[in-house]
Amino acid sequence: MTATLSRFDGRAWLLFSAMAVLWGMPYLFISIAVESLSPPAVVAGRTLIGALLLLPFALRRKALRPAWSKLGWVLAFGAIEMAGPFLLLGHAEQTLPSGLTGLLVATVPLFAAVIAFTGGDRAVLRPARLIGLIVGFVGVGIIVAGPGLAAGGTAGLIAIGEVLLVALCYAIAPFIVARQLKGVPALGTITLSLAAVGVFYLPIALLTQHEPPTVRSSLSLVALAVLCTAVAFIVFFALIDRVGPARAPLFTYVNPVVAILLGVLILGEQITIGLVIGFPLVIAGCWLAATGGTLRSKPPSGDLPPVASG
Repeated sequence: MTATLSRFDGRAWLLFSAMAVLWGMPYLFISIAVESLSPPAVVAGRTLIGALLLLPFALRRKALRPAWSKLGWVLAFGAIEMAGPFLLLGHAEQTLPSGLTGLLVATVPLFAAVIAFTGGDRAVLRPARLIGLIVGFVGVGIIVAGPGLAAGGTAGLIAIGEVLLVALCYAIAPFIVARQLKGVPALGTITLSLAAVGVFYLPIALLTQHEPPTVRSSLSLVALAVLCTAVAFIVFFALIDRVGPARAPLFTYVNPVVAILLGVLILGEQITIGLVIGFPLVIAGCWLAATGGTLRSKPPSGDLPPVASG
């Protein structure tokens, strides 16, 4: 790994901007893909294509053997980070707007802070972080009571529950990496996980896909696999190498902005008053809960667990 920069340079900002866009787009592509593809088919296509594209990089970096040696935990990570969330997102976006989905996934830091607290980390009780938790969950409540109900009544609330479960899974997965897969190259873990999830969902996809997919859905699936999975992880590793593991995930606070804008501009989704009020509360709450209100970072300490990818 190269020396960590004391501040973002031009290349770092370019990588940062790329990640903000790449992991702000999945919700748009998922929404379009499930128009004619079953959620399991979307998961199978995304993961298998992503695994095939990442495989040469994993082989080049000799990242597969260390990951294979801890296959059980790699599969557990894949189940919690990919198998469950990817399917739940596909099902939820048959009801919810893509922008709202992206915003709800941004609650990952809130759940991560709660999980850390239950694990004995009392830093969550610091005033700024505690305020962040409260503000963030108030924002979620406003969204659920407003845009959530408007998205489809009971079905909308169920879909919101699915997306919040996704956020919980995304918050749990890094703890598996940090505690059980420490020292295992992230690229090897991700490539094996994608391949395993893809193989698992392939027969389910074949059984649930009852109509030929449209060109629009097929292109969205390919974009989801190539841009939001394979390319995004490669860019993410480059960003970690450039600015260190503490500051690299800061782009996740920009992802919901991208998701909402794409939903409005491309899919014609509506921006409601509840979303306008709840959106800044969720983002501010997540930032405070995760950082305590500071951008200062600790020195790098190794591989960073993957963040929510959508």
